[in-house]
Amino acid sequence: MVGLNNLKPKYGSVHKRKRLGTGTGSGHGQTSTRGQKGQHSTSGGTKPIGFEGGQTPLLRRIPKSGFSNTQFRQIYEWVNISSLEKCFAAGASVTPADMLKRRLVKHDILVKVLGNGELTKALNVTAHSFSKGAAEKIIKAGGKTTLLVGAKAAKTAEVAAQAAAKKSAKKTAKTDKK
Repeated sequence: MVGLNNLKPKYGSVHKRKRLGTGTGSGHGQTSTRGQKGQHSTSGGTKPIGFEGGQTPLLRRIPKSGFSNTQFRQIYEWVNISSLEKCFAAGASVTPADMLKRRLVKHDILVKVLGNGELTKALNVTAHSFSKGAAEKIIKAGGKTTLLVGAKAAKTAEVAAQAAAKKSAKKTAKTDKK
């Protein structure tokens, strides 16, 4: 009878580990099954991926051109109007923080409202971006949309304001000297 106490692997399916570097009497010989000479006979005898035997690799031969804006992209968390309809009462003020509390979004850094679904309640929605359809549906239901400035745009505006203040300070300094 087969039980947990007498289970064994099938005969021939389990092999002993090949013990290398144990000398000539081990059955694996002096070179430990690696052959006499050559690239793979010693440790560290491998080449990096893409190595072409000393020839200039393909990745270095092909021309590089162009520019990608992917590092500057802004990734929005999105929420549909149908979700706002389910989670908020009529006349409620909806902000990204409220959406985060109700788990409609994972982060409230950049939130975009999309127009999937129907809205029957008047909601005052504040978000970083609205699709055209979503804005129309919110206004049609008697609500209001308010755009928030994203963190990146706010930083850009702050830097521009500082530069303008410096410029005006220089102009006033020049007029004072005359």
